[in-house]
Amino acid sequence: MNIMADVPEPSAPPQHKQIDTYDARDLIKDGSQVSIVLDGQIYYLRITRAGKLILNK
Repeated sequence: MNIMADVPEPSAPPQHKQIDTYDARDLIKDGSQVSIVLDGQIYYLRITRAGKLILNK
């Protein structure tokens, strides 16, 4: 008796789409904050003194 007969074949790993990568310092250039618009809403991306990123609406 083959116990493995009822085990389905493993599926292929999910395919990940290539995503664009940007350096935050290139986006912000001069200063510590940049505004980003999405669907008419303005968001602010800033780099803190500690080097962390914060996104605010």
